[in-house]
Amino acid sequence: MACSQAQAGGAARVSEQGPQNQENMVPRLRVKANLEDQENHWEKEQEDQENANPRWANRTVLGVLHNQQRNRANVLRVSKPVTSTQASSRNEDHCKAFAEKVGSRQPAFQIHVDEPQIPKKQVSATAKTLVENPLLPLNPTVTGLRQPLSTLDVTMDTSFDSPMDMSVIDTEEKRVNVNCVPDYATEIHSYLREMELKSRPKAGYMKKQPDITNSMRAILVDWLVEVGEEYKLQNETLYLAVNYIDRFLSSMSVLRGKLQLVGTAAMLLASKFEEIYPPEVAEFVYITDDTYTKKQVLRMEHLVLKVLSFDLAAPTINQFLTQYFMFQPVSKKVESLSMFLGELSLIDSDPFLKYLPSQTAAAAFILAHYTISGGSWTAPLVEVTGYTLESLTPCITDLHQTYLNASQHAQQSVKEKYKASKYQEVSLIEPPEKLILS
Repeated sequence: MACSQAQAGGAARVSEQGPQNQENMVPRLRVKANLEDQENHWEKEQEDQENANPRWANRTVLGVLHNQQRNRANVLRVSKPVTSTQASSRNEDHCKAFAEKVGSRQPAFQIHVDEPQIPKKQVSATAKTLVENPLLPLNPTVTGLRQPLSTLDVTMDTSFDSPMDMSVIDTEEKRVNVNCVPDYATEIHSYLREMELKSRPKAGYMKKQPDITNSMRAILVDWLVEVGEEYKLQNETLYLAVNYIDRFLSSMSVLRGKLQLVGTAAMLLASKFEEIYPPEVAEFVYITDDTYTKKQVLRMEHLVLKVLSFDLAAPTINQFLTQYFMFQPVSKKVESLSMFLGELSLIDSDPFLKYLPSQTAAAAFILAHYTISGGSWTAPLVEVTGYTLESLTPCITDLHQTYLNASQHAQQSVKEKYKASKYQEVSLIEPPEKLILS
């Protein structure tokens, strides 16, 4: 409405003036019309840009911002020569109002410029001047009261034991043996001896299995040794898994097609019981080459738990070996060879299922001690375990025979495992031909 009235007033003034004034007025009206068209076009373009959806892939937003700044600059450039010419007061007010409208719009993005940092030297100099020239002078009566504290000539006795004992740091760095509790060692050993009788599988269960044999079981245990090395599981996990398998097969008949599934579920349970970070179920499905599904593994895990009555804390050969190493300290090589012989006994169910884990562990200790250093079963071990050398002789003989035939055995995973340097390469040690124990 204001624009139409301005045009009508302009036309009336043109009719009253002469031809020369009419010629000067026409360019003014054209410039004004161009300004209004340009303003309407810019506002419409601005609304379209605000309503349009951003296209992130082409990054059109940056281009729009640059164009917007150029259009805004062009409008201001065009408005300046008009205000400098002999335009009417209404045109000047209209251009000023339009410029204020453009300047009042808030930009969509703003760049925040960090304030310049003051160099350290300048800061220190400023602080120094503030100290030298304080803004508020201090009252002398107040400053006189602030005197430095006098030193106490008192010698402190440092001979007493400090509650902050720094030796704790040294003990944390050392490897702590959690089984080294002399006050309870005898009770712990007695408890393990009681529990091994309750969690003992049946020695002749393989005779009642219609579809599997001892050789199939040996292949399964040999594969579990490889699985433990692949996922860097604890040795205790392997012993527990074999115990779960033997106890399950003592109560259930299994077809040969499901024997590996039983072993996988037993290894999964042992990992959950012993490991801090056990492998996922999908990992156990993967190591079976997708022979079984995740649902089958979980259902078999449920079945194994029901058959074992959820009793998973079973004493193993590894636990008894740890006890014997505590009662009778030996070298690392003897320890590694004892562990190697203990795992060899896991492969063959016959004849080692008829022996208790404590007996097999004692036989492995005696045979390793004899092979490395010529030692035997010591008196402290006889006192703690109650086993004499004569009572362990049958188990020692069977284990010695297995040691002699280890190189010709069909399953070689245990032998390959103990070729590693962390086990002192004890599987490469030649076994003694004859045993002369005393």
